[in-house]
Amino acid sequence: MREMINMVVVLTILSAFSGGLLAAVRTGTKDRIEQQVLKFQKAPAIKQILSDVSNDPLQDRFKMMDNQQELTFFVGKHDGKPDAVIFETKGKGFGGDIGVMVGVNIETDKIIGVAVTTHSETPGLGSRAKDDPKFVSQFAGMAMDKNFATKKDGGDIDAMSGATVTSKGVCIAAKQAQDIYTRLKPEIQKQIAQMAN
Repeated sequence: MREMINMVVVLTILSAFSGGLLAAVRTGTKDRIEQQVLKFQKAPAIKQILSDVSNDPLQDRFKMMDNQQELTFFVGKHDGKPDAVIFETKGKGFGGDIGVMVGVNIETDKIIGVAVTTHSETPGLGSRAKDDPKFVSQFAGMAMDKNFATKKDGGDIDAMSGATVTSKGVCIAAKQAQDIYTRLKPEIQKQIAQMAN
């Protein structure tokens, strides 16, 4: 009986130590991981969408909470005036979640551009959502009150041949961005006004 109690005590101590060590490692690497994700996943999409801005959107950013989810908004400026935001949403594709950056002109409420950041889609089929700009370019110039869906689902977007589920996933992410932008627009404008001063 005593051996059993000793074993339970030792296992409890080892478990507590391991848990504490893992928590410390996670806390210690959280900022570095966030920087790597920003640099290698989000930055290329941001630069693709906001290629003509006069600032560095990676530096000019702010965070906001939306339904217990923290979102990062990157601000684009033209001639020193902040007039665009870009943020990431997700849609469900064939292989899992598809990360999509959506840029919006806050003066016209139109999409500047859309770019896929992450996916697990089939190479050569669904992966074209990231690699082939023809599909995502359909979103550019669309007003935020449009139906972001494939034509088969009553929207204005032509689905990629052989990748209907991926096409729908990108549309879902764009629709989610539309909902977030509509809901948070007053707060987004306040944050941008503070950056302009």
